[in-house]
Amino acid sequence: MKLGYTDKQRAFRAEIREWLATHVPKTPLASYDTPEGFAQHRAWEHTLFSGRWSMVTWPVALGGRGCDLIEWLIFEEEYWRAGAPLRVNQNGVFLLGPTLMDFGTEEQKQRFLPRIASGEAVWAQGWSEPNAGSDMAAIRCKATRVGDEYVINGQKIWSTRAVWADGLFGLFRSDPDSQRHHGLTFLLVPLQTPGVTIRPIRQLNGQAGFAEVFFDDVRVPVANRISEEGAGWHVAMATAGFERGLMLRSPGRFQATAHALVNLYRKNRVKADRDPAVRDAVVRAWMDAEAYALATYATASRIQRGGSIGAEASTNKIFWSELDQQMHETAMHILGAAAELLPEAPDAGDVGHWLDGFLFAQAGPIYAGTNEIQRNIIAERMLGMPRG
Repeated sequence: MKLGYTDKQRAFRAEIREWLATHVPKTPLASYDTPEGFAQHRAWEHTLFSGRWSMVTWPVALGGRGCDLIEWLIFEEEYWRAGAPLRVNQNGVFLLGPTLMDFGTEEQKQRFLPRIASGEAVWAQGWSEPNAGSDMAAIRCKATRVGDEYVINGQKIWSTRAVWADGLFGLFRSDPDSQRHHGLTFLLVPLQTPGVTIRPIRQLNGQAGFAEVFFDDVRVPVANRISEEGAGWHVAMATAGFERGLMLRSPGRFQATAHALVNLYRKNRVKADRDPAVRDAVVRAWMDAEAYALATYATASRIQRGGSIGAEASTNKIFWSELDQQMHETAMHILGAAAELLPEAPDAGDVGHWLDGFLFAQAGPIYAGTNEIQRNIIAERMLGMPRG
């Protein structure tokens, strides 16, 4: 594959690099899984919006730049290279936003998208339930139509950012007699609505990165429904495609980690070379990160020529989630005992972020659909293998 850039693309890269050099906070923000850090990251989202960098692929009229996917990949490479803050509103910007672009009415786009882009509205995802994790077709949380409203009763769990988020988008069973993926409706639920109860779920690092959300006669206007009643499964599968395919985990993220891993190896080379497998793992991490980037550029180019993301999104999801784990496991091996230090530890220095990354990487093969389920999708839909 030959990867080259036009003069326009090179100028775009220079523009974003210059802007980030000026605006990226010099001091790292607190974790967005804390009240202080959440507020800081929301403010950063607004800073991005002020420069129209919040979501570059969105139309100019909605706060974006109207960029194509190649320019988005360039932006992501520069964003991660600059060490810019993590995106607290990634569910809204990368998942709900594209879903609204494809399925929302013009009124809904005008009502929701600018507030997402500016960070004014941060969104959580409401897929999983206690008995419906990767198997979303088992969703039981009910949304009963009453006039111009839906009355919601039930529970969602493992909702990322829901502790301090403003809204939740998710699937709800609107037809009580339906089975599996039929009779589901995609709704947007403000989390300040009466009847909503949010209970934080602590992560491995003790911070409340997730929540379980309970709905007791929660009333949501029909105007918050995306697409038609009962069409939720189709809408959600498109959203899952954004999550597994391109938008949620860009190659720039893993290229930045691979680059940091190479630097970590060089700083600790004498100790690391006691195990020859470490150097091989570092080289493999760099190669795999570059391979993922090239594959994503190829996918983006195909989409711009009129193609689409199909079941192969599952291969992407498996690849990047396992790559992330492997890179952080290699870093833990290089660091030895120092790998156990959290960023706030007095002696952590510049290595504490590796433990945070390692802990988060363990969730990669689970969220966005477990890798076991993704392998089933690949077997059935890409390879044509029969069900077991």
